[in-house]
Amino acid sequence: MTDIFSFIRGTMPVLVTLPHSGSHLAPGMERRMTAQGRQLPDTDWYMEHLYAGALSKGMGVLKANHSRYVVDLNRGADDAALYPGRPSTGLVPSLTFDGQPIYRAGQEPDESEIAERREAYWRPYHEAVAEELERLRQKWGWAVLWDGHSIKSAIPRLFEGTLPDLNLGTNSGQSCDGDLQTLLGAQLEASVAFSHVVNGRFKGGYTTRHYGQPERGIHAIQLEIAQSTYLRSEETPWPIDLQKATRLSRMIDSLLETALCWRPKAASSRK
Repeated sequence: MTDIFSFIRGTMPVLVTLPHSGSHLAPGMERRMTAQGRQLPDTDWYMEHLYAGALSKGMGVLKANHSRYVVDLNRGADDAALYPGRPSTGLVPSLTFDGQPIYRAGQEPDESEIAERREAYWRPYHEAVAEELERLRQKWGWAVLWDGHSIKSAIPRLFEGTLPDLNLGTNSGQSCDGDLQTLLGAQLEASVAFSHVVNGRFKGGYTTRHYGQPERGIHAIQLEIAQSTYLRSEETPWPIDLQKATRLSRMIDSLLETALCWRPKAASSRK
Protein backbone atom coordinates (compact mmCIF):
# COMPACT_ATOMS: atom_id res chain seq x y z
CA MET A 1 0.00 0.00 0.00
CA THR A 2 1.32 3.44 -0.92
CA ASP A 3 2.29 5.62 2.02
CA ILE A 4 -0.52 7.92 3.11
CA PHE A 5 1.69 10.98 2.81
CA SER A 6 5.22 12.10 2.07
CA PHE A 7 6.85 14.39 4.61
CA ILE A 8 10.16 16.23 4.56
CA ARG A 9 10.68 17.96 7.89
CA GLY A 10 11.97 21.50 7.73
CA THR A 11 14.20 23.59 9.96
CA MET A 12 12.10 26.77 9.90
CA PRO A 13 8.73 27.60 11.53
CA VAL A 14 6.67 27.24 8.32
CA LEU A 15 4.94 24.01 7.27
CA VAL A 16 3.57 23.67 3.72
CA THR A 17 0.77 21.13 3.26
CA LEU A 18 -0.43 19.85 -0.12
CA PRO A 19 -3.55 17.76 0.56
CA HIS A 20 -4.97 17.40 -2.96
CA SER A 21 -1.99 16.73 -5.22
CA GLY A 22 -2.00 12.93 -4.86
CA SER A 23 -3.31 10.52 -7.48
CA HIS A 24 -3.20 7.08 -5.86
CA LEU A 25 -6.48 5.26 -5.24
CA ALA A 26 -7.67 2.92 -2.50
CA PRO A 27 -7.41 -0.82 -3.27
CA GLY A 28 -10.20 -1.95 -5.58
CA MET A 29 -11.48 1.59 -6.09
CA GLU A 30 -10.53 2.12 -9.73
CA ARG A 31 -12.71 -0.68 -11.12
CA ARG A 32 -15.77 0.86 -9.45
CA MET A 33 -15.23 4.31 -10.96
CA THR A 34 -16.63 5.92 -14.08
CA ALA A 35 -14.34 6.84 -16.95
CA GLN A 36 -14.65 10.48 -15.88
CA GLY A 37 -13.86 9.65 -12.26
CA ARG A 38 -10.74 7.67 -13.20
CA GLN A 39 -9.30 10.78 -14.86
CA LEU A 40 -9.20 12.49 -11.42
CA PRO A 41 -10.17 15.87 -12.90
CA ASP A 42 -10.24 17.68 -9.54
CA THR A 43 -6.61 16.99 -8.69
CA ASP A 44 -4.35 19.90 -7.70
CA TRP A 45 -1.92 19.25 -10.54
CA TYR A 46 1.87 19.83 -10.28
CA MET A 47 1.85 21.29 -6.80
CA GLU A 48 5.24 19.75 -5.96
CA HIS A 49 6.68 21.62 -8.95
CA LEU A 50 5.11 24.93 -7.95
CA TYR A 51 6.21 24.60 -4.30
CA ALA A 52 9.69 23.21 -4.94
CA GLY A 53 11.20 26.38 -3.50
CA ALA A 54 9.76 25.71 -0.04
CA LEU A 55 12.31 23.02 0.72
CA SER A 56 15.26 25.21 -0.23
CA LYS A 57 13.98 27.79 2.27
CA GLY A 58 14.04 25.23 5.07
CA MET A 59 10.27 24.79 5.21
CA GLY A 60 8.73 21.42 5.89
CA VAL A 61 6.51 19.98 3.16
CA LEU A 62 3.80 17.42 3.84
CA LYS A 63 2.12 16.03 0.72
CA ALA A 64 -0.79 13.60 0.55
CA ASN A 65 -0.21 10.72 -1.86
CA HIS A 66 -3.80 9.64 -2.48
CA SER A 67 -6.48 11.35 -4.54
CA ARG A 68 -9.03 13.60 -2.89
CA TYR A 69 -11.57 11.09 -4.25
CA VAL A 70 -10.29 8.58 -1.67
CA VAL A 71 -10.89 11.10 1.10
CA ASP A 72 -10.80 14.89 1.08
CA LEU A 73 -8.21 15.89 3.65
CA ASN A 74 -9.43 19.49 3.63
CA ARG A 75 -12.82 18.50 5.07
CA GLY A 76 -13.54 17.78 8.70
CA ALA A 77 -14.03 14.23 9.90
CA ASP A 78 -17.70 15.10 10.51
CA ASP A 79 -18.09 16.24 6.87
CA ALA A 80 -19.65 19.53 7.98
CA ALA A 81 -20.36 22.03 5.19
CA LEU A 82 -17.63 24.64 4.77
CA TYR A 83 -19.66 27.06 2.67
CA PRO A 84 -23.36 26.88 3.59
CA GLY A 85 -25.63 27.42 0.62
CA ARG A 86 -23.04 26.07 -1.83
CA PRO A 87 -22.80 22.50 -3.16
CA SER A 88 -20.69 20.41 -0.79
CA THR A 89 -17.95 18.32 -2.38
CA GLY A 90 -17.88 15.91 0.58
CA LEU A 91 -15.39 14.10 2.78
CA VAL A 92 -15.59 11.11 0.41
CA PRO A 93 -16.84 12.66 -2.84
CA SER A 94 -19.35 10.91 -5.07
CA LEU A 95 -19.47 13.67 -7.71
CA THR A 96 -16.78 15.63 -9.52
CA PHE A 97 -16.73 19.40 -9.14
CA ASP A 98 -18.70 19.57 -12.39
CA GLY A 99 -21.38 17.28 -10.93
CA GLN A 100 -20.45 14.10 -12.82
CA PRO A 101 -20.59 10.71 -11.03
CA ILE A 102 -17.23 9.43 -9.78
CA TYR A 103 -18.57 5.89 -9.30
CA ARG A 104 -20.62 3.61 -11.47
CA ALA A 105 -24.25 3.25 -10.35
CA GLY A 106 -24.49 1.24 -7.14
CA GLN A 107 -20.71 1.29 -6.54
CA GLU A 108 -20.56 4.36 -4.28
CA PRO A 109 -18.92 3.94 -0.85
CA ASP A 110 -21.36 3.21 1.97
CA GLU A 111 -21.09 4.64 5.49
CA SER A 112 -18.91 1.75 6.64
CA GLU A 113 -16.40 2.29 3.85
CA ILE A 114 -16.37 6.03 4.45
CA ALA A 115 -15.55 5.38 8.11
CA GLU A 116 -12.75 3.01 7.10
CA ARG A 117 -11.23 5.57 4.75
CA ARG A 118 -11.45 8.23 7.43
CA GLU A 119 -9.42 6.04 9.78
CA ALA A 120 -6.95 4.77 7.18
CA TYR A 121 -6.22 8.00 5.30
CA TRP A 122 -7.67 11.09 6.99
CA ARG A 123 -6.61 10.45 10.57
CA PRO A 124 -2.89 9.66 9.98
CA TYR A 125 -2.49 12.73 7.78
CA HIS A 126 -4.01 15.09 10.32
CA GLU A 127 -2.16 13.50 13.20
CA ALA A 128 1.07 14.25 11.32
CA VAL A 129 0.03 17.87 10.65
CA ALA A 130 -0.94 18.45 14.29
CA GLU A 131 2.24 16.84 15.60
CA GLU A 132 4.52 18.90 13.36
CA LEU A 133 2.76 22.18 14.10
CA GLU A 134 3.08 21.52 17.82
CA ARG A 135 6.77 20.67 17.41
CA LEU A 136 7.34 23.96 15.58
CA ARG A 137 5.34 25.91 18.13
CA GLN A 138 7.33 24.41 20.99
CA LYS A 139 10.62 25.20 19.24
CA TRP A 140 9.90 28.68 17.93
CA GLY A 141 6.97 29.93 20.00
CA TRP A 142 4.82 30.12 16.84
CA ALA A 143 4.27 28.31 13.56
CA VAL A 144 2.80 29.13 10.15
CA LEU A 145 0.79 26.54 8.22
CA TRP A 146 0.57 27.22 4.48
CA ASP A 147 -2.08 25.06 2.79
CA GLY A 148 -1.47 24.91 -0.97
CA HIS A 149 -4.28 24.27 -3.48
CA SER A 150 -5.21 24.77 -7.11
CA ILE A 151 -8.51 24.53 -8.98
CA LYS A 152 -9.98 24.98 -12.44
CA SER A 153 -10.58 28.70 -12.99
CA ALA A 154 -14.25 28.30 -13.94
CA ILE A 155 -16.62 25.77 -12.34
CA PRO A 156 -20.21 27.07 -12.62
CA ARG A 157 -21.53 24.48 -10.16
CA LEU A 158 -19.26 25.79 -7.39
CA PHE A 159 -18.86 29.50 -8.10
CA GLU A 160 -19.93 32.22 -10.51
CA GLY A 161 -17.65 33.59 -13.21
CA THR A 162 -13.90 33.14 -13.28
CA LEU A 163 -11.68 32.97 -10.21
CA PRO A 164 -8.91 35.50 -9.63
CA ASP A 165 -5.47 34.01 -10.20
CA LEU A 166 -4.50 33.88 -6.53
CA ASN A 167 -7.08 33.40 -3.77
CA LEU A 168 -5.73 33.92 -0.26
CA GLY A 169 -7.88 32.62 2.59
CA THR A 170 -7.56 33.18 6.33
CA ASN A 171 -11.10 32.29 7.43
CA SER A 172 -12.03 35.98 7.19
CA GLY A 173 -9.01 36.97 9.26
CA GLN A 174 -9.56 34.48 12.07
CA SER A 175 -6.88 31.92 11.25
CA CYS A 176 -3.76 34.10 11.29
CA ASP A 177 -2.34 37.29 12.75
CA GLY A 178 -3.75 40.41 11.07
CA ASP A 179 -0.29 41.81 10.37
CA LEU A 180 0.67 38.68 8.44
CA GLN A 181 -2.50 38.85 6.36
CA THR A 182 -1.85 42.54 5.67
CA LEU A 183 1.71 41.86 4.52
CA LEU A 184 0.61 39.08 2.18
CA GLY A 185 -2.31 41.11 0.88
CA ALA A 186 -0.06 44.06 0.13
CA GLN A 187 2.33 41.80 -1.73
CA LEU A 188 -0.50 40.45 -3.85
CA GLU A 189 -1.79 43.97 -4.46
CA ALA A 190 1.62 45.03 -5.74
CA SER A 191 1.75 42.23 -8.30
CA VAL A 192 1.01 43.24 -11.89
CA ALA A 193 1.28 39.66 -13.14
CA PHE A 194 -1.58 38.10 -11.18
CA SER A 195 -5.08 39.07 -10.14
CA HIS A 196 -5.99 38.22 -6.56
CA VAL A 197 -8.54 38.34 -3.77
CA VAL A 198 -8.25 37.91 0.00
CA ASN A 199 -11.05 35.93 1.64
CA GLY A 200 -13.16 35.81 -1.49
CA ARG A 201 -14.92 32.65 -2.66
CA PHE A 202 -12.28 30.50 -0.92
CA LYS A 203 -11.67 31.56 2.67
CA GLY A 204 -9.84 28.39 3.69
CA GLY A 205 -11.06 24.86 4.25
CA TYR A 206 -10.97 22.61 7.29
CA THR A 207 -7.18 22.73 7.55
CA THR A 208 -7.03 26.52 7.73
CA ARG A 209 -10.02 26.84 10.03
CA HIS A 210 -9.08 24.01 12.39
CA TYR A 211 -5.36 24.62 12.84
CA GLY A 212 -5.36 28.39 12.59
CA GLN A 213 -5.26 29.46 16.24
CA PRO A 214 -3.29 32.70 16.34
CA GLU A 215 -3.98 33.09 20.05
CA ARG A 216 -1.87 29.92 20.53
CA GLY A 217 0.78 31.02 18.07
CA ILE A 218 -0.36 28.89 15.10
CA HIS A 219 -1.19 30.91 11.99
CA ALA A 220 -2.87 29.17 9.04
CA ILE A 221 -3.22 30.42 5.47
CA GLN A 222 -4.71 28.83 2.36
CA LEU A 223 -3.65 29.76 -1.15
CA GLU A 224 -6.03 28.60 -3.88
CA ILE A 225 -4.49 29.03 -7.34
CA ALA A 226 -6.49 29.20 -10.56
CA GLN A 227 -5.01 26.50 -12.79
CA SER A 228 -5.11 28.81 -15.80
CA THR A 229 -2.04 30.48 -14.28
CA TYR A 230 0.22 27.49 -14.99
CA LEU A 231 -1.51 25.01 -17.33
CA ARG A 232 -1.65 25.15 -21.11
CA SER A 233 -5.14 23.64 -20.86
CA GLU A 234 -7.45 23.08 -17.90
CA GLU A 235 -8.78 19.91 -19.54
CA THR A 236 -7.32 16.40 -19.70
CA PRO A 237 -4.40 15.68 -19.76
CA TRP A 238 -3.79 19.02 -17.99
CA PRO A 239 -0.45 19.89 -19.62
CA ILE A 240 1.78 22.24 -17.70
CA ASP A 241 3.05 25.45 -19.27
CA LEU A 242 6.60 25.63 -17.95
CA GLN A 243 7.03 29.33 -18.67
CA LYS A 244 3.82 30.23 -16.84
CA ALA A 245 4.63 27.78 -14.03
CA THR A 246 8.05 29.34 -13.52
CA ARG A 247 6.54 32.80 -13.21
CA LEU A 248 3.94 31.49 -10.74
CA SER A 249 6.55 29.62 -8.70
CA ARG A 250 8.48 32.85 -8.26
CA MET A 251 5.36 34.52 -6.89
CA ILE A 252 4.71 31.62 -4.53
CA ASP A 253 8.33 31.74 -3.37
CA SER A 254 7.97 35.44 -2.66
CA LEU A 255 4.81 34.90 -0.61
CA LEU A 256 6.43 32.05 1.32
CA GLU A 257 9.45 34.26 2.00
CA THR A 258 7.13 36.88 3.48
CA ALA A 259 5.57 34.25 5.77
CA LEU A 260 9.03 33.03 6.72
CA CYS A 261 10.42 36.46 7.56
CA TRP A 262 7.33 37.61 9.47
CA ARG A 263 7.44 37.47 13.24
CA PRO A 264 4.55 37.88 15.67
CA LYS A 265 4.80 40.91 17.91
CA ALA A 266 4.78 38.62 20.93
CA ALA A 267 5.23 34.88 20.47
CA SER A 268 2.65 32.78 22.24
CA SER A 269 3.74 31.23 25.49
CA ARG A 270 4.68 27.58 25.16
CA LYS A 271 1.98 25.41 26.64
